[in-house]
Amino acid sequence: MQLTDQLRTTTFLLTLRYMILFFLSVTILFIFISWSTTGYLEQETDATIRAEVNGLNEQFIQRGPQGLVRVIGMRVRNHPDSNMVYLIADADLNPMVGSINEWPALKSKPDGWVSFEVTEENGNSIAVRGRIFQPQPELFVIVGQKNTTLAQLTRLFDRTLFWGLTVTLALALTGGLLMSNNVLRRVGHFNSTSKRITDGDLSQRINTTGSGDEFDELANNLNAMMDQIESLMGNIQHISDNIAHDLRTPLTRLRNKLEDLRQDADSTETEEIDRCIEDADSLLATFASLLSIARIESGTYETALDPINLSQCVRDGYELYKALADEKLIDLSYDAPGAIEMRGDRNLLFQAITNLLDNAIKYTPTAGKVSIRLRCDPTHAVLSVMDSGPGIPADQREQVLQRFYRLDESRSEPGSGLGLSLVQAVMHRHGARLELDNNSPGLLVKIMFPLHEEQRARQPSPDLSGADHT
Repeated sequence: MQLTDQLRTTTFLLTLRYMILFFLSVTILFIFISWSTTGYLEQETDATIRAEVNGLNEQFIQRGPQGLVRVIGMRVRNHPDSNMVYLIADADLNPMVGSINEWPALKSKPDGWVSFEVTEENGNSIAVRGRIFQPQPELFVIVGQKNTTLAQLTRLFDRTLFWGLTVTLALALTGGLLMSNNVLRRVGHFNSTSKRITDGDLSQRINTTGSGDEFDELANNLNAMMDQIESLMGNIQHISDNIAHDLRTPLTRLRNKLEDLRQDADSTETEEIDRCIEDADSLLATFASLLSIARIESGTYETALDPINLSQCVRDGYELYKALADEKLIDLSYDAPGAIEMRGDRNLLFQAITNLLDNAIKYTPTAGKVSIRLRCDPTHAVLSVMDSGPGIPADQREQVLQRFYRLDESRSEPGSGLGLSLVQAVMHRHGARLELDNNSPGLLVKIMFPLHEEQRARQPSPDLSGADHT
């Protein structure tokens, strides 16, 4: 089972959607927690700075400028590792005493706060949030606090978010692949069983696991449907056999009686009897084609997919219709390699080939051309039948594959409108694709037979294809 198949399953895509939703939810939650924590720490920092400013202002009132300088100097000396930042400067911003050696480059904020950076002993820069107050006009004091705790907490949140989401993503992908693998296995069983049913084995049924889940319920419903279909197809087969016996036999008996009457009839009566025999033959042929199509499509036709030489089938069809083509002065030719081997039912394929040749010769005018060609590409054996007749309009090429459908221009010609329907049924039974195209002038019928790997290995190279035969 390929990974690309698993990635396209509904289960995996649904898991992926939930994973994205969870990813976004966790991200929003982390952002909210980080914002709330950061806001709380900033409020605590602001409260600490305000308290320090108020305390220093009281010291200035009590002790004057020199007393304030001594207080700040003591704090710096007694607490060298403190997160608090102090600096007293004169009117020209020249430092007098403090924990930093020069007046910093300040970034003012609308709320009266300032921010700046200081360089620590290890060379790292760290942000500081603070306030400036002037005890007197020629004296400036900065009181701030390093954002060390906030920076550490921010890095912790970033790492937690990254690894949390990474682990979540990995677990979600693993779970999605495991679930999609299970679903693909169940669906694969459904597909393989339905393929065998499509190929004509109506006895196939879908196995259940006994879990009672939705797949078991679907399998039980499909199995019940197939029981009903198999019963109905059995009834159709029974009715078809009865029709074959009750209608075809009397028609054959009628034709034989007409043959007997013809022997004793005069010339005028003979012509009438011949037309009646032709009508009876047409009815028998139509009836046989209908039964064949019904049995092929229903899967009740006993198809033997044996190794056959498709090139030989083409040659046999050519030889069978060569005389009829010569009678109409039609140039009939074939072009096929020495041997293209495939698995199929030779009788059905030969009938399909002769139907195509019969149609091509029937609708090609006198002195026209009909050719049948067989080629082999890397994956398919391609059979083409081309004529120089009137062709089929593009908007009616799908309709002519339906039973009894005939073009208005061809209603004067003998036939039942079942030829291409039978070809379509045979091709479907062999997994081949039938295409109708314009031959400019005339009709091009192309049939592509899929070749299995072992069959492709035995095919002749394209340059060894047979020469054209007329």
